[in-house]
Amino acid sequence: MQSSGPSPSAPIPFDTGRRRKILIANDDGIFSPGIKALALALAEVGEVRVVAPDVEQSAVGHGITIRRPLRFRHTASAGFGDLPAYRVDGTPADCVVLGVHLLGTPDVVVSGINIGPNMGHDLTHSGTVAAAIEGLAFGVPSIAFSQVSGDSGEYSFGPGAAYAARLVEHVLATGLPPRTLLNVNFPAGELKGARATRLSDHRYEDSLVKRQDPEGKDYYWVAGTIRAEDVGDDTDKGAVLAGYASVTPVRLDLTAQDLLPSLTEGLPGPQELHAQNVPSV
Repeated sequence: MQSSGPSPSAPIPFDTGRRRKILIANDDGIFSPGIKALALALAEVGEVRVVAPDVEQSAVGHGITIRRPLRFRHTASAGFGDLPAYRVDGTPADCVVLGVHLLGTPDVVVSGINIGPNMGHDLTHSGTVAAAIEGLAFGVPSIAFSQVSGDSGEYSFGPGAAYAARLVEHVLATGLPPRTLLNVNFPAGELKGARATRLSDHRYEDSLVKRQDPEGKDYYWVAGTIRAEDVGDDTDKGAVLAGYASVTPVRLDLTAQDLLPSLTEGLPGPQELHAQNVPSV
């Protein structure tokens, strides 16, 4: 006999009850231990829905899939228990788009916990941060969480997940300014506390490694060395090195406001362009 209820793979929208609605995404994929720890901790704060890539999508930035269809599948095997969790064969930003449209607008979008830090210049290519940015596109307060590994390369997500729950509660209660997200990085081990920080100059200096395949044809690996010269106590890098969670407000207004007056005065006008005999197209 065919069941009259929704199929296990059908989207289960957020309840319209009084619990706050939390949409969780990441870029490490649905099976990452970081997103599992985060989702289980936030289940104590509100109603959770997980929508994450089916495979790792690190460093994809804010890409959106527009030239092929996307799949949205329930994933019971990812270890989220009774929490509805879905995998998408797309980018972190895709996950937020599908999550909002299929499950309903949440009260907060949360991304992570990422395996590895997202500090300084990392934000320009981070899929973790991109999911939070996409949350802002829907007008929803958004937070990105990332975790530094210990000396052995192992990750301990428990302390960070516990703090994330407290921070999400705070944001749900107080909100965030428009077009502003929080970018949070956790140190390895127990937390000494949290610091409000600015972005450091943490960055990768890219290099290109050239090799040959068995047929003698060239291929390339993009490699890089981490550089961070600005590690003051008020930076994300400095806070994490000192054992604190760094909480950095990131505003998505890329306009160089201080240059507008001088740029306005110095722009060539139509008469100057004609005087230079610029050919018309």
